[in-house]
Amino acid sequence: MRVSKIAVSRRKFLKAAWSMSALMALWPKELLAAKANVITRTIPSSGKRLSVIGMGTSGTFNDEVSKEQLVEVMQTFFDHGGQLIDSSPMYGPAERLVGDVLKTTKNTGGLFVATKVWTDGKESGIKQMQESMRRIGVKVIDLMQIHNLRDWRVHIPTLREWKEQGKIRYLGITTSHGSRHGELENIMKTEQLDFVQFSYNLVDREAEQRLFPMAADKGIATLINRPFQRGGMFDKVEGKKLPEWAAEFDCTSWAQFFLKFVVSHPQVTNVIPATSKPKHMVDNMGAGYGRLPDAKMRERMVRYLQAL
Repeated sequence: MRVSKIAVSRRKFLKAAWSMSALMALWPKELLAAKANVITRTIPSSGKRLSVIGMGTSGTFNDEVSKEQLVEVMQTFFDHGGQLIDSSPMYGPAERLVGDVLKTTKNTGGLFVATKVWTDGKESGIKQMQESMRRIGVKVIDLMQIHNLRDWRVHIPTLREWKEQGKIRYLGITTSHGSRHGELENIMKTEQLDFVQFSYNLVDREAEQRLFPMAADKGIATLINRPFQRGGMFDKVEGKKLPEWAAEFDCTSWAQFFLKFVVSHPQVTNVIPATSKPKHMVDNMGAGYGRLPDAKMRERMVRYLQAL
């Protein structure tokens, strides 16, 4: 199960000494003090800026986790400059839980809701999107995406209508399967999109060849899923000490190492790691502050991981 795999992997790096207080101590005080230091990127179609570290909910916002713990996770996210929360009807109770937790979460002024339509047929899509609004508890969805390209030719006209009517602010298409990058690229060529979502991490870098250049050419924002390769990235560095040179880009953990690589790509707008643990959220949010690796450092990071 995805949740348990990620949880087990992360625990190997964040046990005992990695308590909440210890993690907070890793951050420079000036970064904790001012949200002005949060790294942001521009959404090309609107010019608005968005903090680079978002929050996924797949496999983490579920009924096995207490509401109190999810509230702490979400509160930590907002308190450290988070904005974009990504969900989907595909994720079981995730949308409902996001809505429930938002009711008791403070400091949510920057909230950016992203969810998806995941069904066949126009009327079914409309009904599902209306239900997503009800579950999350918002009158406007910031970003509505067609999940894994499902019946995209039918849903795109509806999303355009909804955008014109002000029911959504942005529209997009997603894929979490690298094998469908070619199909996504073709859609990007022919359709006017605000966002695309796909997988990208230190190991899976196919997007650098075609999707990122296409996004730059078309002025499309990018939302990145699976930055930890569904927990596999932590398996690769098990028992390995973070290299000392990671401090050159204000990196204090492997999670930040992986996330800072992703968001240091100039075409990345936002990345959506998922967690149900507050201490992991603190760790993740650290990647949205401080310096980012430059092109030369990014190459060094790739070589380092390949050599393990």
